[in-house]
Amino acid sequence: MRAHNERLVLSLVRQNGALAKSDIARMTGLSAQTVSVIMRALEQDGLLLRGEPVRGRIGQPSVPMSLDAEGAFFFGLKIGRRSADLALVDFLGRVRGARRRVYRYPTPDAVMDFVAEALPVLAAQLPANQRDRIGGMGVAMPFQLWAWVQDIGAPQSEMDAWRDRDIQGELTALAGMPVHVQNDATAACGAELVFGTGERPKDFLYFYFGYFIGGGLVLNGQLFTGRGGNAAGVGPMPVPGPDGRMHRLLSVASMSVLAARMEAAGLSSDQLWERPDRWDVPEPILSAWLDSAAEGLASAALSAAALLEIEAVLIDGWMPATVRAEVVRRTEAALYRLDLSGVEPPAIRAGSVGAEARALGAAAIPLSQRYLMDQNAAAREG
Repeated sequence: MRAHNERLVLSLVRQNGALAKSDIARMTGLSAQTVSVIMRALEQDGLLLRGEPVRGRIGQPSVPMSLDAEGAFFFGLKIGRRSADLALVDFLGRVRGARRRVYRYPTPDAVMDFVAEALPVLAAQLPANQRDRIGGMGVAMPFQLWAWVQDIGAPQSEMDAWRDRDIQGELTALAGMPVHVQNDATAACGAELVFGTGERPKDFLYFYFGYFIGGGLVLNGQLFTGRGGNAAGVGPMPVPGPDGRMHRLLSVASMSVLAARMEAAGLSSDQLWERPDRWDVPEPILSAWLDSAAEGLASAALSAAALLEIEAVLIDGWMPATVRAEVVRRTEAALYRLDLSGVEPPAIRAGSVGAEARALGAAAIPLSQRYLMDQNAAAREG
């Protein structure tokens, strides 16, 4: 029961910001004495920070308690089709250090070599007395990498190595800590839930632009992963293409499509994978891709809204904020050009985490499993 209550308090403080003991008691129905004991223990464990007293007109001043950024740390590993990222993330979701490796295609050996090199460097950035607060590693990666060789131009023989390698087990042995694996776009959606800012809809579909378009689904405030962990894998969804025929969403709305258009024009697309904050793409090529992507997203959003009555669609990705804003604008316009009879159209919004959502989402997996309640339970208690 104590562990349950501690997770509940940490979840409420994460969701609402600094809270006083009286706030926690009111939101949970726990007695003031119980809340006092819990928050004192969390403060002693270094997970909560005591703020300055807020004095009112009557009674004792209230003392707001907030999360301590240095209460715990986690590694987040993103394994992508063109790059791998390892980030050291603190309890507030701030990246304390990161390393990146770009490759032509991913292989287990390349990923393991990268982690073996980057992990001790990142751990050494923490003071020695904080390194024992690293609580685990999360891994965000596409499932069944060997099934996408034609789409990424990789040798089948090398990609088949993913079938038989126990990457989770190998990373556990290498890192000496618990390792959790999740689909990369699902993890990015999880980052929005745990570290995102602003209003969080209870039910939303999430799109993340990487080499391929990926997705996540939140229902009643809870990340829905499905039976096999690949729910809302939106890439194969059929959508109308520019030629009027049906295509997979990934073939019209992925960054790989933009890269192919650049290569066809005699331009290098390497920059797309190197920096998410600045693209140098000719306007006609970028605009044509944005239109194609927006039309595909709008169609997918309509299908999801008809089936699930989602409140919103959130769009994020490995791209400049200005490009993301334009994707949102064009997707909303494309959605309202469709026949919306009988459907409540979802709001189309930008995600709040940004390009690093997959690595942050990976780090959020062990954080959530160790320190947070599921969103539904927290909502019921609140």
